Amino acid sequence: MQVKLTENGVTAPIPWSGGRGTAAAWGTFGGGTAALQMSPDNGTTWINVDKAAETFVSFTANGSGGFELGLCLLRFSLTGATTPAVWCSI
Repeated sequence: MQVKLTENGVTAPIPWSGGRGTAAAWGTFGGGTAALQMSPDNGTTWINVDKAAETFVSFTANGSGGFELGLCLLRFSLTGATTPAVWCSI
């Protein structure tokens, strides 16, 4: 999945079959944070993939980070941004 976010909000969810992956984000963040989120219950609950006090897959600048998850849905969430143009990929 590769998607461009031009305003605060979330991307459409995609199914993840489980295993290791890499998330990346790049572009103009406009002061915002792009975070990888997962849903273990088919979209009812969304949880940031980062563990407490760690930021492997939340980005305020260009970067990439790894993750390992079971079967779930994935999406990116962009918050706190002003005039962003952020590309996100899994």
